[in-house]
Amino acid sequence: MSEPCTIEEHLERVLGGVRPMTPVPQPLLETLGLVCAEDVVATIALPSFDNSAMDGYAVRHADVASATAGQPVRLPVVGEIGAGQATVRRVEPGTVAKIMTGAPIPEGADAVVPYEWTDRGADVVRIDEPPEPGQHVRPAGGDVAVGDVLVEEGTVLGPRQIGVLASVGRATVMARPRPRVVVVSTGAELRDPGEELGPDSIYDGNSFMLAAAVLRAGAVPVRVGIVGDEPDAFLQALEPHLEGADLVVTSGGVSQGDYDVVKEALRREGVWFGPVAMQPGKPQGFGMVGPGKTPIVTVPGNSVSAYVSFEMFVLPAIRTLMGHTPVTRPTVEARLTRSVHSPEGRRQLLRGRAGTDERGRYVEPVGGSASHLIGALAQADCLVVVPEQTTSVDADERVQVLLLDEDF
Repeated sequence: MSEPCTIEEHLERVLGGVRPMTPVPQPLLETLGLVCAEDVVATIALPSFDNSAMDGYAVRHADVASATAGQPVRLPVVGEIGAGQATVRRVEPGTVAKIMTGAPIPEGADAVVPYEWTDRGADVVRIDEPPEPGQHVRPAGGDVAVGDVLVEEGTVLGPRQIGVLASVGRATVMARPRPRVVVVSTGAELRDPGEELGPDSIYDGNSFMLAAAVLRAGAVPVRVGIVGDEPDAFLQALEPHLEGADLVVTSGGVSQGDYDVVKEALRREGVWFGPVAMQPGKPQGFGMVGPGKTPIVTVPGNSVSAYVSFEMFVLPAIRTLMGHTPVTRPTVEARLTRSVHSPEGRRQLLRGRAGTDERGRYVEPVGGSASHLIGALAQADCLVVVPEQTTSVDADERVQVLLLDEDF
């Protein structure tokens, strides 16, 4: 067997086979979480016209400047202006118009008297307090001017960015699309949830876990389901899904066993297989398959190995396709609550739960180091990183931690 490569070396191999996807115009609401691929410049102002910031009366300041509670000003009301209902376009000297919030200020008016300063008269209104010139008026362009850059290229589009783009009339925006990621589980022992189990069968948790991880990363999962332990059957099941796929992820069949179908099938396609100096997740594979040379990442079948491998290699590949930076999850430092041991020569990625107390951030190991303990994985929210040459870490020592549930 070849000498194990490092995590970084295998990640470089994987990322060498993927490129950011070509940006295309995307419907606005479908861009949530995508990377904007253009500088979006405002072509209209916000607001696009002077409008009222209050429900009240549009007035000429000169007509109401002398108003007090003791000596109010009374003026005729010539009409009412609602948002989207600009029925009064001008107020003449000595008149006012009732106006609602967001409605356009009529020509001639230069301020708004809120209802609270009046008797709310319908035909004639009593005004007890004058506004300052321009008070309660939202000026055109006061928020956004024509030519302002609203969203810069490289911005991850969130609700606020989508809101401002819609507000200036953009129905689409250039963005890198969501990659389609095909997920395949292998193993004659696997059954879909809901099916009856035999004495030698287990439910397929991996394809659901990996498909969910793909979805959470912002990509589109295509779960093929379960493929048996026969190389030709595996290739036949995979082939129709390669067209239109941007990435393939398989779990299982990559180790040294007699039924390692993925390795046997894909070695024919020139896919690399070998050990990586990590635990869990030592056996890995990567290559390009099909007429379109679709990148494929093969990960082990044990659930924890599959998930940790996704974090180390598949997630960075997806983020590269989508144009996200950074592509790898950043680490934070935390205090270990109890001692742990690790084999020399492999980077251990232990499950843990992180928290904070009066001493700062801490991390508590969860479960053992075995790669099948999915119950403990479900309880974890982070991975504790133990370097290759470190065989033990004492309680209260500082360690590097990958927080699994935080966006980056």
